[in-house]
Amino acid sequence: MTNPVTAPMTDPSPVAEPTTGMFRSLRVRNFRLFFLGQTVSQHGTWLQLIAQTLLVLKLTESGVALGLVTACQFLPMLLFGAWAGLLADRVDKRRLMTLTQTAMMVLAFVLGFLTLRGSITVAQLYVLAALTGTANAFDNPARRSFVTELVPPQHVANAVSLTSALMTGSRIAGPALAGLLIATVGHGWCFVANGASFLAVLAGLALMRPAEFRSTAPAPRGRGQVREGIRYAWSRPELRAPLVLVAAVGTLAFNFQVLVPLMATRTFSGDAATYTLLSSVMSVGSLSGSLFVARRASVDLRFTVATCTAAGVAMTAFTFAPTLALALPAILAVGATSLAFMSAANTILQLRADPAMRGRINALYAMVFLGSTPIGGPIAGWVAEHLGVRAGLGMGAVATLLAATWGWWLLGVRRPGVDRADRRDEEPMAALAD
Repeated sequence: MTNPVTAPMTDPSPVAEPTTGMFRSLRVRNFRLFFLGQTVSQHGTWLQLIAQTLLVLKLTESGVALGLVTACQFLPMLLFGAWAGLLADRVDKRRLMTLTQTAMMVLAFVLGFLTLRGSITVAQLYVLAALTGTANAFDNPARRSFVTELVPPQHVANAVSLTSALMTGSRIAGPALAGLLIATVGHGWCFVANGASFLAVLAGLALMRPAEFRSTAPAPRGRGQVREGIRYAWSRPELRAPLVLVAAVGTLAFNFQVLVPLMATRTFSGDAATYTLLSSVMSVGSLSGSLFVARRASVDLRFTVATCTAAGVAMTAFTFAPTLALALPAILAVGATSLAFMSAANTILQLRADPAMRGRINALYAMVFLGSTPIGGPIAGWVAEHLGVRAGLGMGAVATLLAATWGWWLLGVRRPGVDRADRRDEEPMAALAD
């Protein structure tokens, strides 16, 4: 495979951009537009996720139904993710995002209209969740790999971490705002607000300067390119290990959308306000974890495994928290450690993947993290229904600790296959992330 040719571009500033500071990548105009648009849109996304979760509970009072609607939303990522990544490598990412963001905007407005009419059914929720998930399956790898085209190489790690921070930071205000809207005007206006939030993304994309993109040559058409991407990821230990860790944790542990509302309403005998409180506190932790990674000069597999271990410990504490008062600091730790782990894994994949493969690698990441939800969500819902909510949470904690144990074994026993790769890339990695 030949290395892609970077498209020529002109730097609008004759002065070298600073390479230090937590928010250094925001000095780049195109990334700043992307970041601001995504900030608005991600808040809207959380409005919809919280409202959708509570609406399903209102209509069914079933943990299994929660698992199924979550599965409908993320199954397309599992089915189409690999081809979506290839498409992201082949086409203009800004144009692809414009199409996918427009589609999700229309679907949010349809969901809001049906809910405000009072005619929404669980079956319609399943269908709309599946259609939204399909659009997101094609949007996700394009959006993740697009970040690397917006900033110079020395800002890539910072831009990736700040993007993770905004994704998780939106969970602070999003759930609280959702709870307020649901209590005052109903679920439907949350969906309408989400639809309107996509306008910020579309405006940001339209205002960008294509001449300043750091684009790579599109991947040529050919046979077996999806398999080529999978083989490439599996042949590189520094890519394979984070993907395996994320797959294990994403499938069995990251089912908070199913289990946290059940923990709030059943275990702690709370209501929608209890759920939004837990979600907001977890989001504060998530934001701090993402910003912690953004401050680091380098991220390697050892750090990723360490954060995975910490996440497993925090999930264990949350599982056994006897009261809501003790559950709040525990879920704060869950948010901080789990998002530090995900941000670290994502940063490694972004920096160490060949630019010609970046779309496919990002698609694999989305598949093993989000695409595993259709498997893990119903399992977590079934366990919660039949064995208790704490059993569902405990399953995730055990899975995370076992994944971390495998990671430490890999670093200790198979050092020639993994740790040398880390050491070989350590200097350029530090240069990129500094």
